[in-house]
Amino acid sequence: MSEATRVLARPGPWSRVAGLGSIYGKTVRDSRRAALAVGSIAALFMIGVIGVMVRRNIIIIFMSIELILNAVNINLIAFSAELHNAIGQVFAVFVIAVAAAEAAVGLGIILAFYRNKETINIDEMNLMRW
Repeated sequence: MSEATRVLARPGPWSRVAGLGSIYGKTVRDSRRAALAVGSIAALFMIGVIGVMVRRNIIIIFMSIELILNAVNINLIAFSAELHNAIGQVFAVFVIAVAAAEAAVGLGIILAFYRNKETINIDEMNLMRW
């Protein structure tokens, strides 16, 4: 095993990341884990955005909005753990409460539209147009 492989395999004094990360004692492995988490969260967020923009079913759109909010929550919690600060976790709890209220109000609106129009296709919902 070469020296570079051994340094990256286990954290040690030579695997510190230069710059701000070395102040907090971050290693190369921690940085890779954070990059993987941020990439996964970004993918989850983009799936939600594409779902909102492409789909025409109102239930799928609300599910995509929930996916976006969950990606934001995971991001808040990940950075809160990375920075050793609980503010992101507290803010994530508030986002969960807002998401629950949004789901309750949204499902009520969907039910009212379905009773009137008997469809959940967003193109046919023109009740609030002039």
